[in-house]
Amino acid sequence: QVQLVESGGGLVQAGGSLRLSCVASGIISSINAMGWYRQATGKQRELVGSITSGGSTNYADSVKGRFIISRDNAKNTVYLQMNSLKPEDAAVYYCNADVRTHWNSRYTTYWGQGTQVTVSS
Repeated sequence: QVQLVESGGGLVQAGGSLRLSCVASGIISSINAMGWYRQATGKQRELVGSITSGGSTNYADSVKGRFIISRDNAKNTVYLQMNSLKPEDAAVYYCNADVRTHWNSRYTTYWGQGTQVTVSS
């Protein structure tokens, strides 16, 4: 099976920075898009940003200019650099990836367990 594991969450003051990492492992043939979502307590999960295997990115309007998504294909890893953090950025951040295994003919989306980001005023 495929597993995604996030890391890098923690407590940061407003205006500070944090970098999240997500590593995919398992019987992987290839990975297409990878992305980051977040979910605050009592709120819906929302897209933060995504990146294709070729490096094309897109971001939610709320994080444009502050967050940067990148990936290392050799390591099956996606990163989220978060700058100028605001209290409203506090949430559990989840990584996902569209993964093709040797047993499947199409990509399947997998999710990580999430990592907590807390932003203090």
